[in-house]
Amino acid sequence: MSKKLKLFLGISYILILLVFLYLIFSYVEITRLDDFSYYKELQTNVENIIGKNLYVNLLTFFLFCIIWISLLGFGSPLLLISGILFGKWIGTLVSVLSISCGALVLYLIANFFFKEIVRNLLEKRFRKYISLFKKNEFNYFLAFRLTGGLGIPFGPQNVLPVIFNIKIKNYFFGSFLGFIPMFFIWNSIGEGLNEYIKEADNFSFFNLILNSEIYIPILLFGIVIVVSAILKKKIFNEKNG
Repeated sequence: MSKKLKLFLGISYILILLVFLYLIFSYVEITRLDDFSYYKELQTNVENIIGKNLYVNLLTFFLFCIIWISLLGFGSPLLLISGILFGKWIGTLVSVLSISCGALVLYLIANFFFKEIVRNLLEKRFRKYISLFKKNEFNYFLAFRLTGGLGIPFGPQNVLPVIFNIKIKNYFFGSFLGFIPMFFIWNSIGEGLNEYIKEADNFSFFNLILNSEIYIPILLFGIVIVVSAILKKKIFNEKNG
């Protein structure tokens, strides 16, 4: 049963990825990718589409995120896209909620169908953290999310808690709250890129970096990375296990 489901999820992921890429490349004119005016046209068209059907587009993006993340999709591109499409505030809200739901779906699938596989692959490496999570499941999982999942890629990061047997509510709310700081920064960068394209006449990497809507989120990103590294060392130090 699990082998069939694994095959189904793999095929579904590939199909969704192919459809997504097809839609992008059928809409994007490849020959004009080096033309900044083309990006300004795209920005205007996308802004009009989103403005006319905001709630429909929010729902579509929300559902796509859930499916994408539940099939081990990457998270970062979605955050930039949500910032570009909806701005940093609405973008952060919809991305945090949808990706939290998608991560939970993936966790439930992994916990129900692939528990032994996950344990065999990850338990030996992360056994030292099991005792920590047993002390206070929610707090340590929240810290796990805030510190970037111990440096683990996003897909495996979402299934690792299987070895800790985390409760559903703790998984969802720990993810939701833990995602907010970094997701807000990514969405802010996305909004900054959108505003830069709208206002600039010509592309200049120097001017882009000096744009406060770009360099401030990047600085915050660096600060969060440093703080996360300190917290990771302090909270998840092997001695604490």
